[in-house]
Amino acid sequence: MKFQTDGQFTVDCFKDLVNAPSPVGFFEKVNPVVERYAEMFGFTVTYDNKHTAYITLDGENNEKTVMLGAHLDTIGMIVRRIDPDGMIRVRQLGGMNFYSAEGCTVTVHTRDGREYTGLLACQSHSTHVFDDARSLSRDEMTMIVSLDEPVSSEEDVRALGIRHGDMISIEPGTQFTKNGFLKSRFIDDKAGVACCFSMIKYLKEHGLKPKYRTVLAFPHYEEIGHGGAYVPEGVSEFVAVDIGLIGPDYDGDEYSVSICAKDAATPYDYELVNRLIRQAQAAECDYAADIFYRYGTDANASLKAGNNLKAGAIGMAVYCSHGMERTHVKGLNNTVNLMLAYVLDL
Repeated sequence: MKFQTDGQFTVDCFKDLVNAPSPVGFFEKVNPVVERYAEMFGFTVTYDNKHTAYITLDGENNEKTVMLGAHLDTIGMIVRRIDPDGMIRVRQLGGMNFYSAEGCTVTVHTRDGREYTGLLACQSHSTHVFDDARSLSRDEMTMIVSLDEPVSSEEDVRALGIRHGDMISIEPGTQFTKNGFLKSRFIDDKAGVACCFSMIKYLKEHGLKPKYRTVLAFPHYEEIGHGGAYVPEGVSEFVAVDIGLIGPDYDGDEYSVSICAKDAATPYDYELVNRLIRQAQAAECDYAADIFYRYGTDANASLKAGNNLKAGAIGMAVYCSHGMERTHVKGLNNTVNLMLAYVLDL
């Protein structure tokens, strides 16, 4: 049974989410977007002390509780130093690829709510000036933020209210092509969150309830490994909705939903992975089962934290993860279809 889900809604929801900056731990701008979409379908959002957003769907049988999780945090940076010439030095939040991010517009978010844009550059920023402009490593020691402000000293920057520890977000640069390709930073994992809302939309429009009580969780610390460490009481299964990967070892592609059998740390629950494969087949999904290198999810974090549950992971595969990522609306649709098959227990 193939579900006819609304791919345009998924893309539009993604655009709303991705334009609300949320580098690791910076929840203030994106949580209200989640609340707005929840209200659209008649749900309220609750939070834990880590600002994880939760939406709970009543099931046909509430004796069992399952959870789908898609993280709201993205990779980003934080101010670590202001140089005497007014350049800002950074620490990364999550697995930054500075080679991919070089030249991007970034925004510094001060603790008192001010925002300043800037250019993320290498300190040897020009081939016309520096002999090592091409060869210098791009890392925390060599990358700078040059503010789009008339500053030339540390004092000038501090006068703007910028301090050590201020968050820095990266512009997503989203594009959606006429033939269905979605190109953007932070498809990981704003697209996973959008798929959750697309699933909710389908259930509401068709008068369907999940088979079991279903909790949707949207954590803020996945990119540094502890987003899913806390799991609400009673959850017996946790399926992370995250990205899949594309590469020479993988069967997945941008048009399919990936089912993760193993990540960098652990195989996922054998029975649950088998079930997800059967459900992908039942929902007529284009899918691939893969194992992923240098990869983890909130479901992985939940296991490491000692939670007594079955863990799984699914999601649309992307090119260029942690860079300017790309997937296809068919991959989003297949992901939503598998989510529906899972919660309806096909």
